[in-house]
Amino acid sequence: MKQILTIVIFLMTFCGCGDDDPSEVLILPSNLQFELQVDKSDPGSVVFTATADNVNFYSYYFGIPDEEATVSNDGKAAFKYTESGTYTVNVLAHATTSQYVSAEKKVTIKLEGDTTPSDIPSEGYTTPESYAGMNLVWQDEFGGTSISGDWTHEIGTGSNGWGNNELQYYKEENTEVRDGYLIITAKEESFGGRDYTSSRIITSGKQTFKYGRIDIRAALPQGQGIWPALWMLGSNFNSVGWPACGEIDIMELIGGSATGRDNTVHGTVHWDNAGRNANYGDHYTLSSGIFADEFHVFSIVWDATSITWYVDDVQFNVVDTTPTELSEFQNDFFFIFNVAVGGNWPGSPDANTIFPQKMIVDYVRVFQTQ
Repeated sequence: MKQILTIVIFLMTFCGCGDDDPSEVLILPSNLQFELQVDKSDPGSVVFTATADNVNFYSYYFGIPDEEATVSNDGKAAFKYTESGTYTVNVLAHATTSQYVSAEKKVTIKLEGDTTPSDIPSEGYTTPESYAGMNLVWQDEFGGTSISGDWTHEIGTGSNGWGNNELQYYKEENTEVRDGYLIITAKEESFGGRDYTSSRIITSGKQTFKYGRIDIRAALPQGQGIWPALWMLGSNFNSVGWPACGEIDIMELIGGSATGRDNTVHGTVHWDNAGRNANYGDHYTLSSGIFADEFHVFSIVWDATSITWYVDDVQFNVVDTTPTELSEFQNDFFFIFNVAVGGNWPGSPDANTIFPQKMIVDYVRVFQTQ
């Protein structure tokens, strides 16, 4: 039986500290490297290798509930998975039993013969968890089984379809956290007087940011009338309204397979110009395929003078924010993640639109200059 192994990697380093003698000078392990490889001769088996400096021994947790640690003196270990799924593997490099550094990787295993459909893409671009001269000040890797307290759901139809004549009703139930991913699902169903449902989550009042590099790894939905967005609004939205608060659209996709729009994303800013909406944006088109095929990383680098947009580290747009008219972008902003259905820009779904449609987010990370 053949095994297909998909690896989605994001290393995180931690320090575990215990009750060791404080008079001892202890050097924690450093430079922890963690790799894994499928054993093609034995379906379901994975071989793990860790190396670190100043390490005495390693312990592994393979993502199985209630499992005991597997201890390794040389950093090597093996495990055989018997079921398809996504597992979080942790390796601890120990100085002592209670003092260590650790790293983790998510491993998605799908064994041939497993007919369970997977809605998580198996491939895609990824970005590092550190950049020279910057600190990681906030991240959400979407662990657990529900969104964290950093997020709040917005419910209902908003004002005039959230200001855009959108057709969906936003519900909490259309948000799912599973296997380390945030999944927002747009459905064709009658609810609250609308024919479609979806979800919209925000960090307003919980997590707000001014400047930095923002990376969001996501796989996008597709189809006519589908409108996923990863974006930000000024934190003073409730007091000054839109567009005076400013808007930063890190990524918007205006679905429409019939017209080729599923391979293009947009990066835009909106601001107030004498009481009217002003905007500036540009777009990025894939050389092949569409954004639903695999994960891509949508990024901005934002400072006191400009905002620059990237897809998979390729720049496609930049705006100068130094003019007085763009002073909105010198303030704090919060995140909004949503999938709209219909609206002024994409138009309505048609007979070719397939439901449900899902936006799958692997992580969001905010880095700021040290």
